[in-house]
Amino acid sequence: MNDLQITHLDTTDNRFTTNLKNLLAWDSADDLEIHQQVLEIIATVRNQGDDAVIRYTNQFDHCEFKAAVQLELSKAILKQAWNKLPKAEAQALQTAADRISSYAEHQKLESWNYKENNGTLLGQKITALDKVGLYVPGGKAAYPSSVLMNAIPAKVAGVNALIMVVPTPKGETNALVLAAAYLAGVDRIFTIGGAQAIAALAYGTETIPAVDKIVGPGNIYVATAKKLVFGQVGIDMIAGPSEILIVCDGQTNPDWIAMDLFSQAEHDEQAQAILISDDADFLKAVEESMRKLLPTMERQDIIRTSLNNRGAFIKVANLEEAATVVNSIAPEHLELSVDHPEELCAKIHNAGAIFMGRYTAEALGDYCAGPNHVLPTSSTARYSSPLGVYDFQKRTSLINCSKKGASELAKVASILARGESLTAHARSAEYRI
Repeated sequence: MNDLQITHLDTTDNRFTTNLKNLLAWDSADDLEIHQQVLEIIATVRNQGDDAVIRYTNQFDHCEFKAAVQLELSKAILKQAWNKLPKAEAQALQTAADRISSYAEHQKLESWNYKENNGTLLGQKITALDKVGLYVPGGKAAYPSSVLMNAIPAKVAGVNALIMVVPTPKGETNALVLAAAYLAGVDRIFTIGGAQAIAALAYGTETIPAVDKIVGPGNIYVATAKKLVFGQVGIDMIAGPSEILIVCDGQTNPDWIAMDLFSQAEHDEQAQAILISDDADFLKAVEESMRKLLPTMERQDIIRTSLNNRGAFIKVANLEEAATVVNSIAPEHLELSVDHPEELCAKIHNAGAIFMGRYTAEALGDYCAGPNHVLPTSSTARYSSPLGVYDFQKRTSLINCSKKGASELAKVASILARGESLTAHARSAEYRI
């Protein structure tokens, strides 16, 4: 059945703000049962190391590992996967990798310092993280693009050791994922997944090294485990369902816009696809295109559920008002399918990635445009940014006081310290006067 029931909103409706808020609401509340299960898995892996990882992997992924050494894939296996790829796939991966790397090179933070007149030196030292863990979904739901997007910025940053974990249910591996790992320079790969993989990366086992930060997408068990180990290690983010928001002036082919909306709706039933336009007739045309095109889609049931549950068409008075609505939504992906996207882009403050012009489909950003496809979801673009090289670098402050500089600063520090009743602080500074 082609029973699309898309929500229609209009900014002239006095309940618009409330209705939009309800549309955007996503219940990310923790499932207490899953929370408890993950806590137990983490504790068991911390206490029992390799034995626990092997036991959980055999249980959840239906494998038959006997020893921890069997969990690691050799670099020879990765190279073999790369060498056996069909030429077209190899060229596509290489092109994507080159573009992602080129973009990432522009993101590198550099150390800096300056000297004051009294000889005191102040600065900032940039250091790459030592070890990073990369979680990659495995089996049939495999995403080589995620390997490239997470691994390449880490390598450009100078990360010493990149440890990838990927589940292999019933021993099933994905050649594209392994080839992408080879191409991106992943150092070690372990065939484990789920909460047990996150626990192993966070705390280390006899075989699997503990890392400083864990990145990469996963299911609810992986997401919950990342939340629970945060603090022991850094994490990239807790991502919600995929989102796309399109602003169109009514001059783009409706079929293009319909398919762009489908491109995110097909991820899962909770994904969100929203179209904003100042042209009511265009909104109708896109809806007609959706009804026409939906039966041709392999994942039409998922798309239909996503659009019916969380999709929307929003009618605005003009593009100025569209920008205001965009900023309140703070979408993960934003397409500006208009004549002068640069002018509209200048008004946008909250978005994970902005795709400008009628020809820039969001799907290009998912794979090969260059910028990272790991983006803030669920309105977190209000305060967070795409994954990048800077997520794999640390900033350390540098202070080197000259004798004269120390004396001058100590007088100030002494007054402030005594004002806070911290006498040792004050006297420590005063010794330098």
